[in-house]
Amino acid sequence: MVKLIHTLADHGDDVNCCAFSFSLLATCSLDKTIRLYSLHDFTELPHSPLKFHTYAVHCCCFSPSGHILASCSTDGTTVLWNTENGQMLAVMEQPSGSPVRVCQFSPDSRCLTSGAADGTVVLWNAQSYKLYRCGSVKDGSLVACAFSPNGSFFVTGSSCGDLTVWDDKMRCLHSEKAHDLGITCCDFSSQPVSDEEQGLQFFRLASCGQDCQVKIWIVSFTHILGFELKYKSTLSGHCAPVLACAFSHDGQMLVSGECKAAAVVFQNTENILHTLTQHTRYVTTCAFAPNTLLLATGSMDKTVNIWQFDLETLYQARSTEDQLKQFTEDWSEEDVSTWLCAQDLKDLVGIFKMNNIDGKELLNLTKESLADDLKIESLGLRSKVLRKIEELRTKVKSLSSGIPDEFVCPITRELMKDPVIASDGYSYEKEAIENWITVLTPNRTLKMHQ
Repeated sequence: MVKLIHTLADHGDDVNCCAFSFSLLATCSLDKTIRLYSLHDFTELPHSPLKFHTYAVHCCCFSPSGHILASCSTDGTTVLWNTENGQMLAVMEQPSGSPVRVCQFSPDSRCLTSGAADGTVVLWNAQSYKLYRCGSVKDGSLVACAFSPNGSFFVTGSSCGDLTVWDDKMRCLHSEKAHDLGITCCDFSSQPVSDEEQGLQFFRLASCGQDCQVKIWIVSFTHILGFELKYKSTLSGHCAPVLACAFSHDGQMLVSGECKAAAVVFQNTENILHTLTQHTRYVTTCAFAPNTLLLATGSMDKTVNIWQFDLETLYQARSTEDQLKQFTEDWSEEDVSTWLCAQDLKDLVGIFKMNNIDGKELLNLTKESLADDLKIESLGLRSKVLRKIEELRTKVKSLSSGIPDEFVCPITRELMKDPVIASDGYSYEKEAIENWITVLTPNRTLKMHQ
């Protein structure tokens, strides 16, 4: 099941947002601060809290690497922080000076979006800290933003209820009314959905709003066929405005937080797995950790609750159909093409199709066949393909045993019975990691070179 393992109560006002990296948890609040915690034992880092903003901090998010944290505020600024030492890297002012409600990094860390109360949205260069492009919606404040997993477009949500889709050049691709009383949050599942007949890649998008609804959308975008947004379903289970939503890293669960102080966890965006009711006021934010069995929920009660899922619950959250689809041997040639695109290897799609590479053939590829049969000349590209294939082989091995890989201890390679989080952010069997850190092996190679 799900159990509450820790409560953070350091903020002096409403908690507005929480976000995970692989080793840290960040929270921000109306009290103008951002706080950083270690996932190892949930202690606050020495350089926390981070202070600069002169008004409420509305949103915080990590870069994909976790080395940089962005925060945005009513003071009209978006600030970038070094998570290792808490130093400010940049202060980026919204051109209009309007309060900034939301910020989000692109999947490749190159860009950062900031959305403001006056409807403006800015795309920043996250390396130079310079403004790249700027746009605006017709009505309402921008309160939600999410990048597609492949980074080719992003979605913003407004207080007037519109979902607006932008490409990476800040061109508006689509806009439509999604929630009558205003959108509060949106999030993409990181796991793509493929259409074997058309060879297209789709993404699931969740949106929630003041209308007490959580909606699921199917989104596709190609330069040939253009953009398409399709409504799929509305999740039942809420009877009050929904203020936050977030997918789990594997896309199998969705959590949403509402004004009745409850967080609802859905299985496969359909059935309710759990309703978490420990907060005493509105649940304003929720986030899944990327590589551990943790969920964080923040509230107007000034606290952040940390929840842990047991392995059985997470395993049951995966439908039989989804598990079978994950067996790479069963992939069609189109599934392989979709996988290549997801791994940023879309330039190889034509070569793989020409050679009729399906899932079974994919797993049998070697460095020799990549060079001699597929004629991939670049050594770096061949190495990247082989690394990705090796990851698939590991996944197939774990699935064939009936145990998802994230449930297996990296040390023992067995199902974890007493999982704990180490300082590197990964989960291990408690006894195995305790024994591991006490075993010291002399590095004779290094000593020889001294």
